[in-house]
Amino acid sequence: MVNVQAPALAVDVDSDVPIVQQIVNGLRRLLVSGELSPGNALPSSRALARDLGVHFNTVAQAYRTLEAEGWLALKRRAGTVVLERSTPELDARHAEALARQFTEELRNLRARYEALGVERRALDASIEAMIDDRRNSS
Repeated sequence: MVNVQAPALAVDVDSDVPIVQQIVNGLRRLLVSGELSPGNALPSSRALARDLGVHFNTVAQAYRTLEAEGWLALKRRAGTVVLERSTPELDARHAEALARQFTEELRNLRARYEALGVERRALDASIEAMIDDRRNSS
């Protein structure tokens, strides 16, 4: 079983991002980075919930979301296991999920900046500069 406890995976109860989405995003980050590899067993939803200080149904919902995206297999009695990414269809679903996560994180970042009094135009200009840098480096 792989240890996905804090600081590798943590939740921020003061965040505007729902806790279940924070768990999904954190696990997805660990999956993409390779810290969680195909075949790795994850803690039970109850064990991870206890470690994170959240309700087990929250972790179970995050696991189900990642199962629907093709990242995990939920096996009765065997637990939750990281799947092999082997098909173009799965890779496309993962890319779509990461794009949704990135968009959501940008929206949350914009809201935080606006709450701090930073003008939306300044943040948008920073994002555009980042995109231009990416285009120029390709």
